[in-house]
Amino acid sequence: MSAPAAAPARAQLAEIRDRIEQLDRQIIGLIAERVQLGREVGGVKRELGLPTLDPAREAAVVRRAGALAREAGLDDEDVRYIFWHLIGLSRRVQMEEG
Repeated sequence: MSAPAAAPARAQLAEIRDRIEQLDRQIIGLIAERVQLGREVGGVKRELGLPTLDPAREAAVVRRAGALAREAGLDDEDVRYIFWHLIGLSRRVQMEEG
C-alpha cells in the first residue's frame, strides 16, 4: 500500500485505538465501582454477622456472567475467568475492612 493510500487506514486505526482507550477508562471505572460496592457489602455482612466468603453466591455470579457472555457472543470461559478475578478483588476489600 502506498503512503498516500495508507493515510486513511492509519487515521482509522488511530480512531479505533482512541475508542478502545475510552472503553478501557470506562471499564476501570466500572471495576472501581464494583469493588466499592463489594466494600459496602462487606460492611453489611459484618453488621449481620455473616461470613465474608459465600461460595454459592460467588458461583452464581460467575454462572450468570457466563450466560450473559454467551448471549453477547463472547467466550463464556474467558468471561468467567475475568469474573473470578473481580470477585477476588471484592473479597479482598471485604476482608481488609473486617
